[in-house]
Amino acid sequence: MRTLHSDVIVDAVAKMCVSANRYLPEDVRRSFAEADAKEKAPAAKEIFRQLTENYELAEKSGLPLCQDTGLAVFFVEMGQDLRIEGENIREAINHGVRKGYEEGKLRKSVCDPFTRANTKDNTPAVIHFDIVPGDRLRIGFMAKGGGSENMSRVTMLAPAQGWEGIKKFVLQRVAEAGPNPCPPTVIGIGIGGSFDYAPILAKKALMRKLGDTNPDPGLDAMEKELLAEINKLGIGPMGLGGVTTSLDVKIAVSPCHIASLPLAVNVQCHSARHEEVEL
Repeated sequence: MRTLHSDVIVDAVAKMCVSANRYLPEDVRRSFAEADAKEKAPAAKEIFRQLTENYELAEKSGLPLCQDTGLAVFFVEMGQDLRIEGENIREAINHGVRKGYEEGKLRKSVCDPFTRANTKDNTPAVIHFDIVPGDRLRIGFMAKGGGSENMSRVTMLAPAQGWEGIKKFVLQRVAEAGPNPCPPTVIGIGIGGSFDYAPILAKKALMRKLGDTNPDPGLDAMEKELLAEINKLGIGPMGLGGVTTSLDVKIAVSPCHIASLPLAVNVQCHSARHEEVEL
């Protein structure tokens, strides 16, 4: 049994919150350049120039990539042979969020759903836990902006609708969202599970690197097919037209009930801010 003090978790989470909000991941930067090379429309190319300038300025100045520094979402894999001393792991993660958002001078965006009173420290975070073999702790952090989150949807399809029904719903959702989620977007899709689990699959899929290959050849083909169809919509960067409405599509699947076909679409804006650490 390995022991890890909660202070280590607090510090790691705080650093991730600040770093993810200031430094755009390399895979996203590369996707900007690749998409820009395909664009012909002057407006689309100008948007990619501005997006590139934005992440360069954020890196130099230490200012956030976006004024919406997001809801703090975590995917945590905790080894069954690991013991946390000090604060419990949920308290430690929330402690780290408070520390990071305060020290990094990041906007606090969490509020009561009815009174809209701000919690003033960006907590509580949304935390998804998995118990895994071993004695390590892996923490994935995502700063999820409200504009893209508002464009996300979940539905329960009839099993007979199958892949064609899934495609229709996804394309309709992206078309209806239009410029609202600040495209070019990344589309996370959760298929199967249950009504509550499909959206978790969709959000976790967004933690994958842009441009990677789905290890399941069938799902990889589906991702590529959907991306091509989405980019035919012509919404383009920031909704000004072009061939890049989305940078990538990520699909995660889980078995489901014989009577159901749960489907969730989680939309991510161009500022795909995520980071992982292993302790």
